[in-house]
Amino acid sequence: MVIEEATDGEEALQKIDVSVPDLIFMDIKLPGENGLQITKKLRNQYRDVSIIILTYYDSPEHRKAAFEYGATHFLSKGTAGEDIVGVVQSILAGKRPFCQDAGSD
Repeated sequence: MVIEEATDGEEALQKIDVSVPDLIFMDIKLPGENGLQITKKLRNQYRDVSIIILTYYDSPEHRKAAFEYGATHFLSKGTAGEDIVGVVQSILAGKRPFCQDAGSD
């Protein structure tokens, strides 16, 4: 597993062009273009990438906009850690084959 971080949308787009991830966490408030605009660009270019908006801006308007711009999930930064992990596990389970421990038959 590789985890990358970007300080703004432009840097995120550059990193994603080099190595397309399975999953992206995107905030709405970013320097330069906002996370919704970046999400729209990503969705147009990378249709199979899961994009989770993870933000403090948890309003019906922001949720609606996130999905209109192409986010696959919307989570508040106040969401419990185990709930975030559950969403990530469900996304990745759909993208990768199930792996068993090497010692199990």
